[in-house]
Amino acid sequence: MSQTLNVDDLQLTVRRSARRKTIQITVERDGALILSAPPQVEEQVLRQFVQEKSFWIYSRLAEKERLQRAIPTKEYVDGEGFLYLGRSYRLKLMDEQDVPLKLTAGRFRLRRSELGRAREHFIRWYSEHARHWLAARVKAYQERMEVSHSGVRVQDLGYRWGSCGKGAQLYFHWKTILLPKHIAEYVVVHEMVHLHEPHHTPEFWLRLERAMPDYAQRKAWLAEHGIEVEGI
Repeated sequence: MSQTLNVDDLQLTVRRSARRKTIQITVERDGALILSAPPQVEEQVLRQFVQEKSFWIYSRLAEKERLQRAIPTKEYVDGEGFLYLGRSYRLKLMDEQDVPLKLTAGRFRLRRSELGRAREHFIRWYSEHARHWLAARVKAYQERMEVSHSGVRVQDLGYRWGSCGKGAQLYFHWKTILLPKHIAEYVVVHEMVHLHEPHHTPEFWLRLERAMPDYAQRKAWLAEHGIEVEGI
């Protein structure tokens, strides 16, 4: 169950879990504030925690707003750059081509007659390639991390990079494939740790560090630059 907590001009969604031992605030990529807490923590304690963290919260919200303003939307014109695993490939419009969109000879090539469905074709292309790449990374890590899963799925997760669902199902946003390889790999390993630890407990971060010793640097990069891939 979730509830809404208003502290000054901040509105937070409160999520309580019997498995959680600490209070944590998360600023989602869309600016939504999530306050995770154990069931027994009183509302006044939550309010005090939010007030103590208010400077950090406002700083994060301001940074996200600045980044969002800087994100241009794609126009799908010749020479425009499109990311794939952290590299930018320029677009070339083709009068004739066997498929609507493909990446070949260092360029994304889009059939000119498909311009009206360009975004749809890019999402389909990214999703297909994300499924193969992400599944391969999961396979590479699962033995050393001693985890098993029931499948890897790629879809639009809104403002989440990944999710570990019921039945040990791993979900990833198709935009993960736009990130640099080592950052996309962090998203993979992060979600795989959730197969052991559902919440961001101290044990979760210890497991993540064992699997990926430099996770903190990758995590910081994603928090600062991840939103830059939103303009598809």
